[in-house]
Amino acid sequence: MAANRRPTMADVAREVGVSAKTVSRVLNEDGYASEQTREQVLAAVAKLGFQPNLMARNIRVGGPDTTVGLVIPDLGNPFFGAVARGIEDTVRDRGLTLLMGSSADDPDRERALTDKFLARRVSTLIVVPSVGADHSHLKSHRTAGLPIVFLDRPGVGLSTDSIVSSNRAGAQDGVAHLIAHGHRRIGFVGDLPVKLYTRRERLAGYRAALQEADIPYDRSLVANAHDQQGAEAATSQLLELADPPTALFAGNNIMALGIVAELARSKRKDVAVVAFDDVSLAEALEPALTVVAQDPEEIGRSAAATALARLDGDRSRARTITVPTRLIVRGSGEQPVPKR
Repeated sequence: MAANRRPTMADVAREVGVSAKTVSRVLNEDGYASEQTREQVLAAVAKLGFQPNLMARNIRVGGPDTTVGLVIPDLGNPFFGAVARGIEDTVRDRGLTLLMGSSADDPDRERALTDKFLARRVSTLIVVPSVGADHSHLKSHRTAGLPIVFLDRPGVGLSTDSIVSSNRAGAQDGVAHLIAHGHRRIGFVGDLPVKLYTRRERLAGYRAALQEADIPYDRSLVANAHDQQGAEAATSQLLELADPPTALFAGNNIMALGIVAELARSKRKDVAVVAFDDVSLAEALEPALTVVAQDPEEIGRSAAATALARLDGDRSRARTITVPTRLIVRGSGEQPVPKR
């Protein structure tokens, strides 16, 4: 079997030395097959990485696929909605349909979802990896020709294409912007889990900006949260420190919403804010929110274009594409250090 072709039922039959009809009977549990034959067929299926086409059992095996599988961690996060839009706009021109599901950042749920997509014989698989997930189980599928692209974060256990933002450089730019406006006590509110790739990279950018300005890193100024309510609580705790921050850097758009909500609740207009990720109605806030903006639609387009290139026969080495961020100055990040 050619390395760039996905295995078919005929390949499984050839591996075992039986007919394709026998393989079909075993996989569909439709008709008699001896226990020995069943074990041999299942062993060949695992070895070759064959996945039955659950959506088209009556269509010729190996026929053209028409779907793209996308696994994201959170259907409610507008960032991933924009990513999906970029993917869909790109694959639609090829007559492909986007299938999407949420892993909730759970490795087991991610594995179950990818298995379902593989069983449907998707044309390509695009995954936002969950923290703690091992993707080595996808090796046989990639070897067999299935384009697999990691998005927003690199995967583990599989060498394949990845599309990420310039997380570290973007965060460094945002914090340096606060420093340039006189701030030295700068809080960082990052998301959970702490091992999340994007959080680690953005915290590294925060620390790099401090180091470049000869500002000591203060662990008490770093807070974590999982959602907007947690970010509100984290912001409140930071502002209650004996020596509180005069500026805050939000690790993502959800953290930014929590920070803004808490500052509004406590009527604090003297704290400068820069957020990683743009947020809806950022310009309507008072002051308008300064952000390090990602380009989620471009991330989606790049992921889809990379997958389609692989589908068209690109066999070059796996690569990581970094989509740049940009600082958008609107007012909140330019607040001066308050006089004490």
